[in-house]
Amino acid sequence: MSARDTAWTGTGTLLRAALRRDRVMAAVWVYALTASVAGTAVSLRRLYPTPAARASFARTVATDGTLRALYGPVLDPATTGGLTAWRMGSLGAALAGLMGVLIVVRHTRDEEESGRLELLAAGAVGRYAPLTAALLAGCAAAGALAVAVFAALVALGQGAAGSLALGGALGGAAVMFAAVAAVAAQLARGGRLARGVGGAVLGAAFLLRVAGDARGDALGWWSPLGWTAYARPFAAERWWLFAAMAAFAGVLTAVAFRLAARRDLGAGLLGDRPGAPVAGRWLRGPLGLAWRLHRGALAGWTVAFAVTGALAGGAASGAAGLIEGNARVGDLIRALGGTRRLDDAYLSAMTGLLGLVAAVQAVQAVLRIRAEETSGRAEPVLAGAVGRVRWALSHLAFAMAGPAVALAVGGVATGLAYGSGVPRLLAAALAEVPAVWVAGAVAALLAGAVPRAAQAAWAVPAGALLLGQLGPVLGAPRWAMDLSPFTHLPRLPSPVPVPPAPYLWLTLASLALTAASLTALRRRDVF
Repeated sequence: MSARDTAWTGTGTLLRAALRRDRVMAAVWVYALTASVAGTAVSLRRLYPTPAARASFARTVATDGTLRALYGPVLDPATTGGLTAWRMGSLGAALAGLMGVLIVVRHTRDEEESGRLELLAAGAVGRYAPLTAALLAGCAAAGALAVAVFAALVALGQGAAGSLALGGALGGAAVMFAAVAAVAAQLARGGRLARGVGGAVLGAAFLLRVAGDARGDALGWWSPLGWTAYARPFAAERWWLFAAMAAFAGVLTAVAFRLAARRDLGAGLLGDRPGAPVAGRWLRGPLGLAWRLHRGALAGWTVAFAVTGALAGGAASGAAGLIEGNARVGDLIRALGGTRRLDDAYLSAMTGLLGLVAAVQAVQAVLRIRAEETSGRAEPVLAGAVGRVRWALSHLAFAMAGPAVALAVGGVATGLAYGSGVPRLLAAALAEVPAVWVAGAVAALLAGAVPRAAQAAWAVPAGALLLGQLGPVLGAPRWAMDLSPFTHLPRLPSPVPVPPAPYLWLTLASLALTAASLTALRRRDVF
């Protein structure tokens, strides 16, 4: 057997292992994205039941630059599928791309960083087998997403060709950014940096698509996320763009394999900066170490919240005008926002969405505790004069304070872009913090008491997102809505005073869960 043949030895075994590890995470991603697309189609069919109503909606979108930039133009207002493609095409493609990045980095750079890949490489595993298995796992998730979206839309009565194009566009985005992550995994030395590089490319592609749609020129064609929208699902589909997506992914995949052949296992092609010969005073305690570990993610989340808040504030006036003539849409926005004024209701709904995203940030930061433990980096810290509780609290401090800072920045950015009401919108954003803390505290409890099930903490923000966005549309029962901590918060901004009791109870619940997590961490073995 030639060396070229042995380079892929063990790919099938690693692929089966990757699919087994991803059976929960990938299923949650596929379910959440498919449910979002299907729920959007159901809600739009109820809100705009006639071609005339859909045409009026599309004309209003065309006249509002912010909405057109955020979601793109409505290419086919004649069908519910066309509106669904407008609403979920860009956002869904960005989320699908994020799924691809996370899956590939998990099975490449994270495996190297943990040392597991070195053990596998000592056996009958070829040089290219881990990268190949990771890319195939990402493609499997992308294919499952495309099939699920296609089946859901067809079941809802939408056209087969448009449903296939929209499902293929979302799956294509996942494949393209899986290839981006494969290259990032060869460049970066750590999984955190690889995810950061992949996320930065994804964010740049999204902003490039936004700029192209805002200006109405060809700038969006330079973005891979622009291709997913310009494939025109439900509107004279451009099937040739799927060949462009495949070519993009193929070129990056070839680059990734070329780079993999040039580097040592565990090394990255981007050189590490030499550190200071002596650590500063700030790094001599667990809090300083936690700040060093969390500062990059905190900066990235804060920038993302500022951009999202600015886009939401800029679209507020246009969105209020968009729904004034449709009583059904107005009722839905009021149900999501909780106030009678349409502009306040829209801003409240957007602030609630920021809170849900902040819950993702909190869970991610809390799970850093578990990552430090499993990687072995926590062991030398705890071997010194640092207790478990103090070590865990240093990470929890940033997990709880970081989302509050990001929400404050997002609230201020929303107010500035809206043109008024900065203090009100800042208060509305900070009002989401107690519910965010509950999500983070649940993650802390799982990491402290049931460490092997720590990843299940992602179910809290995922479930809250689905209940918050689709619950009012689909008429979910009250007991189901109450499962989300965000349901218990009054919706702000509001013209009437709100009771302080929900904020107090949610804060106390988060403190109790955090205390329970620290108690459990003290009593179990660290491994």
